[in-house]
Amino acid sequence: MAFRRRNKSYPFFSQEFLIQNHADIVFSLVIFILIGLMFEATAKTAILFIQPQYNVSTLSPEGEVTLYQYGWKDCATILFYFFITIILHAVVQEYVLDKVNRRLHLSKSKNNKFNESGQLCVFHLVSSVWSLYILITEGYLLHPSSLWENYPHVHLRFQVKFFYLTQLAYWLHALPELYFQKVRKEEIPRQLQYICLYLLHISAWLLLIVTTLFHCVSCVRFDLWAVSFVFTRMVTLTLMFLAVGFGLARAENQGLDWETGNFNTVLIRMTVLLLVCLTQSWLLWKFIRFQLRRWREFRHEQAARKKAAAKQPLRPLKRDSRTFRHLLTSISLYTPVIFTFNS
Repeated sequence: MAFRRRNKSYPFFSQEFLIQNHADIVFSLVIFILIGLMFEATAKTAILFIQPQYNVSTLSPEGEVTLYQYGWKDCATILFYFFITIILHAVVQEYVLDKVNRRLHLSKSKNNKFNESGQLCVFHLVSSVWSLYILITEGYLLHPSSLWENYPHVHLRFQVKFFYLTQLAYWLHALPELYFQKVRKEEIPRQLQYICLYLLHISAWLLLIVTTLFHCVSCVRFDLWAVSFVFTRMVTLTLMFLAVGFGLARAENQGLDWETGNFNTVLIRMTVLLLVCLTQSWLLWKFIRFQLRRWREFRHEQAARKKAAAKQPLRPLKRDSRTFRHLLTSISLYTPVIFTFNS
């Protein structure tokens, strides 16, 4: 399975060989893990990479339900889907973005921006639809109080835990992709910022939707993204204050218990609220600075256009022989009519 067209072959284990064939190498590792499922001796080890672990069966009014906890074995599952996301990244790049790039004939800098936004657009679109489906099916949308009721939420449903694992796998895969995609050094700090933010706020599904909107409409209508960005920051802060500041503060199980995963103390709640407020304030500050910079650039561009128009001399009218002949023909045709009417 070749993801890239090979214009030149490089020595094995060289840097260029690794960059050019990293998707094929990772694909071989995935096949190796899947083959392990076929043999009884290796099936138990291979299943650690594919299926979420720490499942617990509990009784509920709906019947027997399988819930999941978290532990160190989840690192193997994250590693497997880390490989999967690298393969999907290469598939999207090869069969979608590269074909569009060849038609648009973009410059190198615009090409890098297009690839970055294209990859993020696909990921955020899938994540937004998936997270919205989870919010509806799990009842979080109609019953937001379930965010803080029955805390601590040690047990998770399958699709909730699997969503978290795949999100972590994607944003961890974005770190080596900076090397594989040969991202410029001046672009690395900017991309590291939002990668780390997503790793820290992996459960903020509203952040996924607004970023999808940005990458989808950035070429159509920028004001729509600007309004939704500010709205999302406000909604995120409101939900955090509602769930952490009021919901958990009124919960009965106050205290710190490492065994049950209960961290509902005043200090931890205030720390979480402070971190979220600082992060959202930082995002809004960057957004305001970006908007001010765009406004100043627009003003400078308009002023430069006015100066260029003022300095440009008025061009004399060119005598077009064809137009002059049409004018003489019209005069010769309408002159008798005018004289007849006056007489």
